Amino acid sequence: MVPADHKAVGAIGFAAWAAGEAFEDCYRDPHVIAKVQQEFAAFPHETKGEIFVAELAGEIVGWGAREGERNYVSDLWVHPLYQGKGVGLALLLHLCELMATEGLATVRLDTHARNERAIRLYERCGFSTIWHGVEFSKSMGVPLEKVHMEKPLADR
Repeated sequence: MVPADHKAVGAIGFAAWAAGEAFEDCYRDPHVIAKVQQEFAAFPHETKGEIFVAELAGEIVGWGAREGERNYVSDLWVHPLYQGKGVGLALLLHLCELMATEGLATVRLDTHARNERAIRLYERCGFSTIWHGVEFSKSMGVPLEKVHMEKPLADR
């Protein structure tokens, strides 16, 4: 990803979040919406992690990131027009392969507990739920029902 991609990455993340099926009442709050949009716009500029983009015909259609721990997928977002077309799968498999080549034992990620499409994708890729509960979202400023998922990588 190059700096010129930052705006597209932020816009895709926000569009995917806004179109998500895991919608809570707090998402209708204009302050929450503005905060989320601001967080997505800032993330590509401020992240200390890595962002990987998926392109079709030279256009960014999705992205995944790992930030924090090396085995943690912090973000996986696909523009709503391209969801269900294998973009998220390709990004997730790329991140898992990268982590496997680095010798990591597991891959971890979190998602909203009602994000059924994402959870199905993660389960098809070998992830299982290791925790289900409520966590405070710093980026949104509200508590959310979340699941933590993990996938073992090849035996080391």
